[in-house]
Amino acid sequence: MSIAQANPKASYIARKVEIDAAIKRVMESGRYILGQEVEAFEKEFAAYIGVDFGIGVSSGTDALHLALRACGVGSGDEVITVSHTAVATIAAIELCGGRPVLVDIDPRTFMIDPSQIERAVTPRTKAILAVHLYGYVADMKKILSIADECRLRVIEDCAQSHGATYAGRKSGAWGDVAAFSFYPTKNLGAFGDGGIVVTNDRELAERVRLLREYGWRRRYISEISGLNSRLDELQAAILRVKLKHLDEWNEARRKRALIYSRMLEGTVRCPLENEPGRHVYHLYVIGTRERDALQAFLRENGIEALIHYPVPIHLQKAYRGLGYGRGDLPLTEQCSREILSLPIYPEIGESEIEEVAIRILFFFGVQC
Repeated sequence: MSIAQANPKASYIARKVEIDAAIKRVMESGRYILGQEVEAFEKEFAAYIGVDFGIGVSSGTDALHLALRACGVGSGDEVITVSHTAVATIAAIELCGGRPVLVDIDPRTFMIDPSQIERAVTPRTKAILAVHLYGYVADMKKILSIADECRLRVIEDCAQSHGATYAGRKSGAWGDVAAFSFYPTKNLGAFGDGGIVVTNDRELAERVRLLREYGWRRRYISEISGLNSRLDELQAAILRVKLKHLDEWNEARRKRALIYSRMLEGTVRCPLENEPGRHVYHLYVIGTRERDALQAFLRENGIEALIHYPVPIHLQKAYRGLGYGRGDLPLTEQCSREILSLPIYPEIGESEIEEVAIRILFFFGVQC
């Protein structure tokens, strides 16, 4: 038996005819960078999120970087976020010359605890970067309330929350600007790197559009200092196909997550899903103090379970200069010792989900 934690190839097999036709269309067009496929996808994805503007870029990290720069984050500016996230979140802040200010998480959701934000605000604070983790959405109403009171920008990191909603609005439609990744394993994944910035703010959209291509409004004439971060036509065409099926695939994830929760509740800590949030289960993350032994047991039984993320940013060698140490973010540190991401993707069989759950129950000595 071999059960992978994720399988992006399965999405290609499921929609091979449509995707192959989209690839052929691009190859025959002769236009491979910032053409009609990118323009169409930008409009379609923005409409899906419920915002006015989308700007395709080359990766999720670049999407965050350009979103922060568009919001004016620069040298010495502080951005409040979490340590329990992908390194890309922190790297994007540092690429702007900003300083990440890390606060602890809500242990029920693994996302930023709004009660920790206000006490972290200083005169140098420019923005809050809210990370929507594992397919769920952070408490945006409280975050926006704090941001309004303190006059801060809000950037959403939506790399793991394509299609997730909070109070009836999709992730990416709450803050001043939002960044998405289309890494192949995401709920909406390309077959290579890709990302997009979305916003309702015309000025921010225009600034991102300039930043992504050398500050050009006219070719070869730079109005501002920018960089090369362009979503290519091939990935845009593939994403246009896959976007049509995103809601269907998210429902498949939710159905599989329900099986896990029904079988494992009371044995391990299962993901929280309360109103007004609606989870899309980019990852199905359990918690147990016996995490390492359980992961080894599952591996021995052909089941791939991963850790997202094993070492908090503030404890990693590359980020010692931020000035944090062990014990500074206790809930984040506890989380990193206990979490485990089980196999989940739309095409995985329900019987495979049940088999994973049965193995976990066996590990804990629970009779099925």
